[in-house]
Amino acid sequence: MLAVVLLQVAVSFTPAHPGFDAATFDPIVQGGIHAGAYPGAAFVVGRRDTILFAKGYGRLTWSPSSRAVSAESTLYDLASLTKVVATTTAAMLLVERGKLDLDAPAARYVPEFDGPGTAGITVRQLLTHTSGLRATLPLYQEPDSAAALAALFHVTPIVPPGTRVIYSDLNAMLSGEIVRRAAGEPLDRFAAREILAPLGMTQTTFRPRRALYDRIAPTGVWRGTPVAGVVNDRNAARLGGVAGHAGLFAPAADVARFAQFMLREGTLPDGRPLLGAETVRRFTARSAGPERGTGGEARALGWQALPTGEAVSSVGHLFGPRSYGHTGWTGTSLWIDPERDLFVVLLTNRAYAPRARRSFTALKQVRGRLADAAAQASDAGAR
Repeated sequence: MLAVVLLQVAVSFTPAHPGFDAATFDPIVQGGIHAGAYPGAAFVVGRRDTILFAKGYGRLTWSPSSRAVSAESTLYDLASLTKVVATTTAAMLLVERGKLDLDAPAARYVPEFDGPGTAGITVRQLLTHTSGLRATLPLYQEPDSAAALAALFHVTPIVPPGTRVIYSDLNAMLSGEIVRRAAGEPLDRFAAREILAPLGMTQTTFRPRRALYDRIAPTGVWRGTPVAGVVNDRNAARLGGVAGHAGLFAPAADVARFAQFMLREGTLPDGRPLLGAETVRRFTARSAGPERGTGGEARALGWQALPTGEAVSSVGHLFGPRSYGHTGWTGTSLWIDPERDLFVVLLTNRAYAPRARRSFTALKQVRGRLADAAAQASDAGAR
C-alpha cells in the first residue's frame, strides 16, 4: 500500500509537458519582478492545439494588498499588440474578401491622406513600415479626434517611401483608418464580430467596461492612484480609445487563443477556416529589411520578423528564422515559431511605476530568456 501511495504522489508531481514547468519559467519571470521591471506578469506558452504552461505572477501593482495576477482573467493594455491582433488580422480578412488591395495607394481608401510625397505610399508600405513616415507625432495635443485625424492625414515622409524600415505608429493608425473605410464600420466593431468572437476571445475589448477595471493591470498613476482601463497611449486616447496602433485590452489566455489560431494558419478551434493558410503565410513572411550593414529590423506585413535589430533581442536567440511576433510599449509581447509549432505570450505592466532604472532592457532580457527556455524545452521533447 505504501508503494502505491508513493507512486501516486510521484505521478501527481510529474509535469504534463516535461520542461514546460514552474522550475523552468518561474525564476525568469520572477526575476523580472525582483529586478523592478514590472509588478506582475501573465505568461503562457503553447502549441496550436494545447497549452503547455500558463501562470500569473506577482500583483497588479507593487502593493502587497493588490490583486494577484491571473493568466486567465487579468486584463492588460496590449498597446502595440493591437497592431497584429486587430488591425493586421482585419486587413487579412479584407484582402481575402477583395475589399483591400495591398498594392493600392493608401489614398484610394483615405483620399484625405494627401500630404506632399504621400501619393505613392501603398497599403503594403504602411503594413511593412516602409512608408517613410516618422515614428509618431503628438496628435494628443489636438483639441479632438477629428483634428487629430486631420493632422494624421497631412503627415509627410521623412525619407522616400520604400527605401527603409522606420517603425511608426502613424503607419498603423492609417492602416486602422483604411480598415475602417474598407470594412464600412469602425475597427472595434469589425474586429469584435469577425475576429474576437470566432476565436473565443471573449474578454478582449477596446474601451473596457468600468466593471472590469479592478481586473485590469494599471499602466499609470494619477495623483497617487493607479490608473487602469484607460488606454495608456495618448494618441489612441485622443482618437477615442480605438486606433490601429493601440487600444486593445486582453488577458494572456485570449492572446494565447489568437496565437494558436495563427499557428493553425487561420483555422478556428472547430476546424473551420477563418483565413486561408496562404494568406497567413503571406502576411507573416519576412517582407522588408534589414538594410545591408544597418543592423536594422525585419518586418512582415503588420508583424515583426527576424532579426529584430535589438541589442537585447525580445525573442532570444533560438527561435527559428520564420518566427514572427510583436511587442507593446506597456510591457506586452507575443512571439510565434511556426517551425516548432510554439508560441510565447508575456503580458506585463512595465509602464506602471517601474523600479528598474532600465526597465525596458530588463524586460527584453526576460522575454528573450523565456523564448530560449521554451525553445530548449520544445527541442528536448522532440528528441
